[in-house]
Amino acid sequence: MLVEKNVSLQPYNTFGIMARAQNLVRVQSEADLQALAADAGLRAVPKLVLGGGSNLVFTGDVKPLVLKMEIKGLRLLPDNDAKAHLVEVGAGESWHDLVAWTVAQGLPGLENMALIPGTVGAAPVQNIGAYGVELQDRFESLDAFDLLTGQVFTLNAAQCGFGYRDSVFKHPAPQSDLKPGMGLACRAVILRVRMRLPKTWKPELDYLDLTRKRDAWLAEQREQGRLDPVPSAQQIFDWVCEIRRAKLPDPAQIGNAGSFFKNPTVTPEQCADIIARDPKIVHYHLDDGRIKLAAGWLIDACGWKGKSIGRAGVYEKQALVLVNRGQGETAVTGGEVMTLARAIQTSVYERFGIRLEPEPLVL
Repeated sequence: MLVEKNVSLQPYNTFGIMARAQNLVRVQSEADLQALAADAGLRAVPKLVLGGGSNLVFTGDVKPLVLKMEIKGLRLLPDNDAKAHLVEVGAGESWHDLVAWTVAQGLPGLENMALIPGTVGAAPVQNIGAYGVELQDRFESLDAFDLLTGQVFTLNAAQCGFGYRDSVFKHPAPQSDLKPGMGLACRAVILRVRMRLPKTWKPELDYLDLTRKRDAWLAEQREQGRLDPVPSAQQIFDWVCEIRRAKLPDPAQIGNAGSFFKNPTVTPEQCADIIARDPKIVHYHLDDGRIKLAAGWLIDACGWKGKSIGRAGVYEKQALVLVNRGQGETAVTGGEVMTLARAIQTSVYERFGIRLEPEPLVL
């Protein structure tokens, strides 16, 4: 285990914000974490687990010890389940590469979550999701490392406490014995994740963008005299990639953290009140009776699309995405990003009475 000093974090966050880690350890195996736990000087220091850096906003240099997760591994587990295929993936693997691999292997189920940036180990933390599918819908279990005790433990979906962009890994952890339901932030490091992919698969096409793609595809099928009413997982994967690339900037070209705000949920009464004033508001009915509003629509309605504060801007094609208008040594600062974010929150609250909550972790 090597502790690197004064490491630039600009290559390790998709926003491209300039920040430095006082100390950084590259975790490439469970043995690296065991060595860390055995080091009396490092065991007690605060730590930050860093995956792909796709859900972070650095507002300054990082004092906690940064654990850069680079554990690899991707395999199909022995087929002992009549209903699902189980795939085990190292925390340091690219999430999109996992999705592409499963589709190529004929293992559908993750295709709606194609092109989500970040690593597999970060996916349960955020309970990532897109186009009607969330990680919790395909999750089997994970193995994690307890930084305090040096023990490895396993959690199932219920124990992860999944919610909308939420899990136990986002809540404070105790500095004593872990018990079910307790937070695990800064206490546990995810080593590997197992996904449960249904053998009896059906496409998830309820989101408007995918419905439009499906309808156009069906029309083309009819013109060609083909009778194939159900698109394949590969077809849906391709559609999702096309939709996301049309709407969202590539972090390699324009720094960003993806969707910056969570889609807020309201009661039917609240939604009816907003519709009375803004009939075109984009909204989705949830199974529990609440209604999810499109945060991007709310921001766009307040006139923020394409606007900037300093070097932080709102993406011209999708108001939900904040972007880095600078680059290199003139990159946006975390302070500029958060100034823009707070201005947007104020505008949306003043017009709609809704408080937008940021998705990224602000440090």
